[in-house]
Amino acid sequence: MIVLVPAYEPGARLLDLLDALQVAAPDLGVVVADDGSGPAHEHVFATARARGATVLAHAVNRGKGRALKTGFAHVALAHPGEDVVCADCDGQHSPVDVLRVAARVQSSRAVVLGARRFTGAVPARSRVGNTVTAALFALLTRRRLQDTQTGLRGYPASAMGWLAGVPGERFEYELNALLDAARSGRAIEEVEIATTYLEGNASSHFRPVVDSARIYLPLLAFSLTSFASFLLDTTALLVLHALTGTLLPSVVAARLLSSTANYAANRRLVFGGSRCRPTASAARYAGLAGGLLVANGVLLSALTAAGLGLLVAKVVTEGVLFVASYQVQRVVRVRRPGAGRAAGGRRGGASARRLGALRGGVRRRARARPARPGARLR
Repeated sequence: MIVLVPAYEPGARLLDLLDALQVAAPDLGVVVADDGSGPAHEHVFATARARGATVLAHAVNRGKGRALKTGFAHVALAHPGEDVVCADCDGQHSPVDVLRVAARVQSSRAVVLGARRFTGAVPARSRVGNTVTAALFALLTRRRLQDTQTGLRGYPASAMGWLAGVPGERFEYELNALLDAARSGRAIEEVEIATTYLEGNASSHFRPVVDSARIYLPLLAFSLTSFASFLLDTTALLVLHALTGTLLPSVVAARLLSSTANYAANRRLVFGGSRCRPTASAARYAGLAGGLLVANGVLLSALTAAGLGLLVAKVVTEGVLFVASYQVQRVVRVRRPGAGRAAGGRRGGASARRLGALRGGVRRRARARPARPGARLR
């Protein structure tokens, strides 16, 4: 197990975390990604190296998302087969919670979130921001999560290639990863952790306006593609039914048209292109949509047979299926095929190419700036 800590201009709390992890789990590997903190903070990273952590460095600040990707690429290269827990450097994540998330990843092989309850003294922007984001996430993906903005997250080793291809360079990266995980059927679990904000979260580098816009843009794009798909599906159904006079063939043709458009839009516009073979991701999408297509046709036929107009029946059908599919997904977690493969493996496509490019960058940095041997705390 590797703990990955993205760090920008960290203070003594980063070193406190390393010390506490050393006491709690001496054999735990630790990687710190310095996101261009500059010479003023070099002494902190030098101390981290002296205490056994591997430190990766960006020459300039590139954002939390890029720091995480650099860390994932290093783990895939230097520690193949190791799971990863990401923790923040500002003291908000205790070693106990880090290890609880690590244990859940190892037992479930799912994406695991350290979920805060947001009780006690919580900054208003954090409480409101997470409430709004969690509500929008549930509305758009039909999967309810308690904490969508947590920085304490665990990923199985098989996810390294996927994580390399998730778009986003800054704070939006983590929400993009959740959206992509939900859309592709990856299992997501939550482990309750302590809610800790030190000094009103004054050490955070989060910019309320700019970074909030970055975070909510993927949610907006996701919702627009879903709504556009609904409009296309309904319009095509009405037109085809008027032309043919047959209901079920019109339902199937309209759904195939709208599902294909929705898949292409989400794959290209929302999630920034393919992260796996198009045939594989299309097959998974088709499997998830197939059951809803059958239910759509049956329910729509029953409602129109009962005397409802086609447009009204279509709206009622979509509403019922939205609620039903959400409830089913709360109980049944759909695992992504191939989740047990090691990173790299035989997976092709853009995901492998991007991970390869990130690995190349890590190799070049290693040649240019030799790291202190030993990635484990002593």
